[in-house]
Amino acid sequence: MVWLSNGLAKLFNFASVNLGFFSFTVINLDSAKGLAAGAAERTYLAPLRLFFQDVVLPNWGIFGAFQTVAELSIGVGLLLGIASRLAAVGGLLLIGPIWLMLWHTGLYLWEYPLDLVPLAILVVVPSGRVFGYDRRLAPRFGGRWPF
Repeated sequence: MVWLSNGLAKLFNFASVNLGFFSFTVINLDSAKGLAAGAAERTYLAPLRLFFQDVVLPNWGIFGAFQTVAELSIGVGLLLGIASRLAAVGGLLLIGPIWLMLWHTGLYLWEYPLDLVPLAILVVVPSGRVFGYDRRLAPRFGGRWPF
């Protein structure tokens, strides 16, 4: 739900949700750009810093749209079990660079593993074949459905 809600926040430009009995914040495009800029400023990993400062941030329109589509795809894939392994890999690829850039600060050491560990497990374990649409897709591909 986190990936889907953050993707929807980017698509419809909202930063918080209040359901009356429960409220939470999400990461919209402005927040995501701020996180990326902050990570790029603080990192000791020069290649990632340069890539984010010289490529990603100056072209945020393109990368923001890519991130929105990617988060929506990851959210739907994980929620419905459609290409669940691929969705988990996509999540790791999106969150991994930020986590690496901020590793030395200790800021996200205990927050991002909450995202990283379940995603890593979902890459290995084909959960969609048990509870999702991957279960229906695998027989169509002779059991070779890789996700």
